Amino acid sequence: MDHGKIEKNLGLMLVLTMFAISIGGLVEIVPLFFIKGTIEDVRNADGIKMVRPYTPLEQRGRDIYVREGCYLCHSQMIRPFRDEAMRYGHYSLAAESQYDHPFQWGSKRTGPDLARVGKKYSNEWHVQHLIAPRSMVPESVMPNYPWLLSTALDTSDITSRMKALRTTGVPYSINKAEYDNNVKEFGEDVAKQLHIPDAQKNLIEQAQTGKYDGNPADITEMDAMVAYLQVLGTMVDFSKLDSDNFVKFR
Repeated sequence: MDHGKIEKNLGLMLVLTMFAISIGGLVEIVPLFFIKGTIEDVRNADGIKMVRPYTPLEQRGRDIYVREGCYLCHSQMIRPFRDEAMRYGHYSLAAESQYDHPFQWGSKRTGPDLARVGKKYSNEWHVQHLIAPRSMVPESVMPNYPWLLSTALDTSDITSRMKALRTTGVPYSINKAEYDNNVKEFGEDVAKQLHIPDAQKNLIEQAQTGKYDGNPADITEMDAMVAYLQVLGTMVDFSKLDSDNFVKFR
């Protein structure tokens, strides 16, 4: 068809434009009806889910990560290509981001992908890197974030934050029935961390035990940020899973 005729015929142009938009919309919307079938059910030998929601401290760290705009330069999506796997590790699973609101997948990489940065470096390395990135990576263009170490972490609203996430489907528990279900799905140690009434206590205990910023006496935003970074990509033990296990979810 002559493209000039389409541009000169307003009615035809409108119909074809709406048709193109409808096709694009269907491509994006239809998969959402099958989303449960695309999220991998990753469990260990005991039937316990490997991927869990973030603990209160990790969730606060993620909130700070988003607040500081870290996602603008770092993605958390390893694509299923050889060069990606060689540099970062196993490709990202949908299950690994199922409790992220919003998720951090993307293609923008001013800095390296952080999907599997957890446990790759020590807590001390992360602290120094966040304070002065070029002291650890001379060629880095990352801004300095020294205030994270000197800013006390606000824990007063952690229960409200977790309740808000609960409405989106994140299985944080409020009552005994939900707690017992989390014990079954994630194990008792994890279930304790996901219980909203104990959120503030659990946050403080994890920060003091983990010593993420090097000073257990003070709980800072650096504690939360490092706790979040250290958990990224560590939940799924790929050494115990057959790669063919994920084919049915594609």
